[in-house]
Amino acid sequence: MICISFRARAGGRGVRPLLPLRLRRAAAGGLPRCFGMARRGGPAWRLSIEGNIAVGKSTFVRLLGKTFPEWQMATEPVAKWQKVQASSTRGQASSSQNFGNLLQMVYQEPSRWSYTFQTYSFMSRLKAQLEPLSEKLLKTREPVQIFERSVYSDRYIFAKNLFELGHLAEIEWTIYQDLHTFLLQEFGDRIALHGFLYLQATPEKCLERLHRRGRPEEKAIQLEYLEQLHTQHENWLVKKTTEVHFENIRNAPVFVADVNNDFEDDPAEQEELMRKVKAFIKTL
Repeated sequence: MICISFRARAGGRGVRPLLPLRLRRAAAGGLPRCFGMARRGGPAWRLSIEGNIAVGKSTFVRLLGKTFPEWQMATEPVAKWQKVQASSTRGQASSSQNFGNLLQMVYQEPSRWSYTFQTYSFMSRLKAQLEPLSEKLLKTREPVQIFERSVYSDRYIFAKNLFELGHLAEIEWTIYQDLHTFLLQEFGDRIALHGFLYLQATPEKCLERLHRRGRPEEKAIQLEYLEQLHTQHENWLVKKTTEVHFENIRNAPVFVADVNNDFEDDPAEQEELMRKVKAFIKTL
């Protein structure tokens, strides 16, 4: 199943896409349609791939890169989480001091390391979304930036879930949200996204793929945890019941792709997915 999120208008004929606020204002003011269609955050369409652990995001990113080589891809910085190092400051030599595998630490002792991990993962995602466009992308006729997860899923999926499980204390959750809100408001359009690509699969299928890829840090993950994350994704991106604090993404378009079938070695399935991604972008 692949779909785009729409919202019905009371008293209207049928179902129409809910337009962004500034496009509605443009239409109300009699301005040309192109006024509201400018890309927020610069000259490229910016989309985030969302989905459960081991749903197939990295495979999907590679497929996008192969199909659309002119697009710019930002992969999830897992390697940074596996080997946290001190950053060198200006004027200092590069440091190679390794502080450990934070990803493994949070899985082993979630109540001890959840706040540290979520703060670090949020900052790494924020840095990725602030990266400038490449020269190659700027020369592209229809430039597209793809992020493997985003600052929004960091908060509304993973940090939220850890708080609900009791691994984040209320004061830690409050501080995290305050930091998250402040920085996103400060950077504004520089980190704006135009939509989400949600890869949807059952928790059972994700667990099967998790075991297949065999990442050492994830060997203790249970089905129950994947079920919790699946519910968080559905509430945020499909049912729209998660409280979202940023108007510019509250009603952002969502492309939902059913990836329960293994598409990695299925050319026909790959072609269909890529065709529909391209069609989705044309609706933005």
